[in-house]
Amino acid sequence: MGLGTTAAVALTGLTGHVVEVQAQLAASVPGFTLVGLPDAALHESRERVRAAVLSTGIKWPHRKITVNLSPASLRKSGSSFDVAIAVAVLAGDRVVPAAGLERVVHLAELGLDGRLQPVRGVLPAVAAAVEAGCPDVVVAVGDADEARLVPGARVHAAATLAEVVLLHGGELADVPVLDPVRPSRQAVARREPGDLAEVVGQAQARVALEIAAAGGHHLMLVGPPGAGKTMLAARLPGILPDLTPAEAVEVTSVHSVAGTFDPGNGLLTRPPFEDPHHTATPAAIVGGGSGLARPGAVSRAHRGVLLLDEAPEFPSRVLETLRQPLEQGELVLHRSGGAARYPARFQLVLAANPCPCGMASVNKGLDCACTPTAKRRYFGRLSGPLLDRVDLQVDVQPVTRAERTARETGESSAVVARRVAEARAAARERLAGTRWSTNAEASGRWLRERSGGGDVLRPIERMVDRGVLSLRGADRVLRIAWTVADLAGRGAPTADDVSTAVTMRTRGHHG
Repeated sequence: MGLGTTAAVALTGLTGHVVEVQAQLAASVPGFTLVGLPDAALHESRERVRAAVLSTGIKWPHRKITVNLSPASLRKSGSSFDVAIAVAVLAGDRVVPAAGLERVVHLAELGLDGRLQPVRGVLPAVAAAVEAGCPDVVVAVGDADEARLVPGARVHAAATLAEVVLLHGGELADVPVLDPVRPSRQAVARREPGDLAEVVGQAQARVALEIAAAGGHHLMLVGPPGAGKTMLAARLPGILPDLTPAEAVEVTSVHSVAGTFDPGNGLLTRPPFEDPHHTATPAAIVGGGSGLARPGAVSRAHRGVLLLDEAPEFPSRVLETLRQPLEQGELVLHRSGGAARYPARFQLVLAANPCPCGMASVNKGLDCACTPTAKRRYFGRLSGPLLDRVDLQVDVQPVTRAERTARETGESSAVVARRVAEARAAARERLAGTRWSTNAEASGRWLRERSGGGDVLRPIERMVDRGVLSLRGADRVLRIAWTVADLAGRGAPTADDVSTAVTMRTRGHHG
């Protein structure tokens, strides 16, 4: 009886678990049994492994082979276990020396010709292996650049199973020479966000954009078609600070699992930007798929911006799925293969017309042909609980002729980004020792205790009494006021800061 042991990694969301892959070869009726809660794709590895071993020129052992994936209580999914299973079987058959293999992690799919195929999620899987004390990792050539982004990893790239056998000290009479498989990911090009200097006019909307960036606030822009809502929203990532090293690894891991990461450019260091079309399904927005769910747009926008252009055109069931990530900063997706937890702490930007035709806010609404019922139904698709979670709500008016002909351009993104960085630094210093890093995350109670008395808070309390603001809305006004104060270099908000915050929260309709 022969026994071979090596290691692989099972991913549950972004969390990696090192799995011990054991293969026992017994003198009995030939067969291949795979145990340890494998999914359908992993069950099929039996045929892929057998074909790859034969294509490599190695005789398949005619014995009863039992492969166990330990811990057996953890669900395993995907094809990334193929090479680990093959190595464990070959170690049990003494084709490769078994000593030391138990601490080597293998992450690759096998083709029938013996070539190693790239897989998704290599970055978080290698990070989990290193953290568990298994720095030696064998991956496909196409995944080597991504695996080497993990500090402390000793990455061994192989194009074929034959190369893996030789790497572990095995001997082959004939080594097949095959070209390595390149990853077929749908890598998303890193789009340049454009410069704020290109935006004509829109002074109030520009201020709202700067406040949103400085405090991490969600933003809604309401205005007629062509007013510049989408143009403004697309420039928000350009004035956000760079990701910290820890954030960069976290964001890159999400895109690695989603299959949208190109390792050729290194870690993602800029905030991502996602703008799904209004025909997107709930699974496309929050994540989905059979077995374990894949990240959706909200997770790919983690630490960045999620723009829903023409927001009322999105189905209500799609919009309502945003409430959990807006409150908790993460998504827990339950599927038949288990629960996957993905981070989803993004800045939401909603762009909307005031009515179906978009002309309700132009020329005092005289050009609008929509009925009152149509207007209520259109904007009513954005539910109150959802809008209550959007801090900044601003009207965007058409650009005037004077603004179009003015020679002066607005401030550039670089200038605004410097002020945003200074405001964020002030907030971080104030919030040091708490679990928050931006004003948008801080609790209303914590901020009220530091807001300096009744004169500052009285306007907010009056609006709550009149029903203009909910209690949640009052807290959000206070968070905006603190961000306005940070941008102005003040240590605490003033009554004027609160007044500005109220205007930015209520689209100026507070009476």
